[in-house]
Amino acid sequence: MSKTFWLRAEDKAFERRSPLTPAGAKQLIQSGAKVVVEKFEDRIFKIKEFENVGCTIAEKDSWREAPKDAFVLGLKELKEDSFELIHNHIYFAHVYKGQDGAKQVLSRYQKGKGRLFDLEFLVNNDGRRIAAFGKWAGYVGAATAIKYFYHKQAYPDKSFPQLTSFEDKQLLIDEILSLKELSSKNPKTIIIGALGRCGHGANELLGDVGLNATLWDYEETKKGGPFPEILDHHVFLNTALIMKKIPPFLDKETIAKKGQLQIICDVSCDPTGELNPIPIYDKITSWDNPILKINESLDVISVDNLPSVLPKESSEDYSDQLLPHLIELNEKESFPEVWKNSLETFENKLNETCSS
Repeated sequence: MSKTFWLRAEDKAFERRSPLTPAGAKQLIQSGAKVVVEKFEDRIFKIKEFENVGCTIAEKDSWREAPKDAFVLGLKELKEDSFELIHNHIYFAHVYKGQDGAKQVLSRYQKGKGRLFDLEFLVNNDGRRIAAFGKWAGYVGAATAIKYFYHKQAYPDKSFPQLTSFEDKQLLIDEILSLKELSSKNPKTIIIGALGRCGHGANELLGDVGLNATLWDYEETKKGGPFPEILDHHVFLNTALIMKKIPPFLDKETIAKKGQLQIICDVSCDPTGELNPIPIYDKITSWDNPILKINESLDVISVDNLPSVLPKESSEDYSDQLLPHLIELNEKESFPEVWKNSLETFENKLNETCSS
């Protein structure tokens, strides 16, 4: 029996990405699924593109009236509310690592008997995620930090502008190169988590604008932090995926020491979670105000939807990774491996959180 996939509008400001492209929707329909797409003006792909490949078009936020067995597909968190969640939801919920408001969200699933297939925990039996925005998070995180470094030199009396999305990555590269020409020096940069998807993306951006970096990963950090060596750099890009509690990379005592460090871009961005390896700040920043001042010489960028700065490239890449698993979910009666794994994580977290 074919399944219904309901691509909802996003609630988060400045979110233009989509976990499913029109081309991907066409293939999903060809596998026998019904695909419903909500109208959403900010989405990088126009609603007509989805309609042209056979999708059913629905009004924004109409997923609440979707059939109970529908799979409601999105990217970022649902907006805060109190109604019970009865559907199968697929998105990045950010509720499994002790984040603020996690218990309230999970209680809505418990009361409505809905199910959450968190995209972050859609993993194979080796524990590896089958789809991720990591490359583009790292790419844009590095771009934003480097832009900020050059902007401070070129326009010392002007505030850093709010983030905007670009129709393609070359426009972003050109903007950085223009600022670089106005600057007197280049940044010394360190990437932690350099061997992962996110780290590779960050290093790719540096190469695209003629820079290089100190590359650290597990071998360099396994002794445990804090790491005063980070202070020898102007820019620190944290791209590490942290799955268990570790000593911090930096703490308040370390950053109080004299060094060159000017900007941290915490691409992993989990400031309220108990696994945060940079416990010197406790809130995300926004597109309107991407910079958080820590002290007179150090600032943090902690935007949690950086890939939306390049919505086309990041959406196409992610949809290509996720699509085979959506098709498999549609074609099989029982849950395939990765969906079963995500559901098991949800059920364990639900019992752990809502019974405490």
